[in-house]
Amino acid sequence: MGVRKRERAEAIKEAKKTQYFAKLNNCPTSPRKMRLVADLVRGEKIDTALNILRFSKKEASGRLEKLLLSAIANWQAKNEDASLEDADLFVKEIRVDGGTMLKRLRPAPQGRAHRIRKRSNHVTLVLGANDNTQS
Repeated sequence: MGVRKRERAEAIKEAKKTQYFAKLNNCPTSPRKMRLVADLVRGEKIDTALNILRFSKKEASGRLEKLLLSAIANWQAKNEDASLEDADLFVKEIRVDGGTMLKRLRPAPQGRAHRIRKRSNHVTLVLGANDNTQS
């Protein structure tokens, strides 16, 4: 590994120490359905976001709630001395990308077959902290 590449890798590693995120890969829900729920919590404080997800009827909300709790646990692991209430965390970024597609065949009339695409997605959730250090 060259010097520039090593320095760049170390800079990225340092930046990730101050970033708090969680990833959900290959979730067997279509990205379109997951984005409906993700749009509800984007930019919300974590207490509000958890309440929205807990009381939503959508199936994807249960998975996103678990992902948000994982991101909060990741924040607590990096900040053992800080309290969760004082941190004022919010959902800074939530991204839903398409994952792999399972292709299945469904019989159709007159000897033909239609292709069924079973979609999956990847969700990345990033937490941010409001810095209210004004005196």
